[in-house]
Amino acid sequence: MKTLEEIKASGRIAIDDLCEDGFQGVVQFPRWQGSIIVSWQGGWEHASVAPLRRSYTPSWDDMAWLKSLIWNEEEAVIQVHPPKSQHVNMVGNCLHLWRCYYREMVLPPSCFVGYRPGQTRAELMEEVKAAYELAGEKFEEYHTGKGEKLC
Repeated sequence: MKTLEEIKASGRIAIDDLCEDGFQGVVQFPRWQGSIIVSWQGGWEHASVAPLRRSYTPSWDDMAWLKSLIWNEEEAVIQVHPPKSQHVNMVGNCLHLWRCYYREMVLPPSCFVGYRPGQTRAELMEEVKAAYELAGEKFEEYHTGKGEKLC
């Protein structure tokens, strides 16, 4: 997570309440304003945002922009879709970003989506094989569609 000074320096957040484990205030997005809560406690960094215009829900691009405001570019954060029994909804159009700081977060392998810029086919296949191995599964060559593609 960026330092509080770095977050303030963006000029995009007006902090109303500041505590030792977070803050709340108003964030100015490029096209709208929202209430924001940022916290760092219990092993998790968290940011939630709810547009002041209650008929609007933040888009993927909005949340990516918020991520860049709060976290460094090489830090991974997640949005969570919990089991129904654990779902909490205090504000209908509020979305959350989370980052675990007490251990490394598990992320799905990017190789299951496709190539990264500059990645060769051989590098991609090695990454796919490593992902199978990490999961304790055996990689079979038929997964590559006779060597042409991955399905």
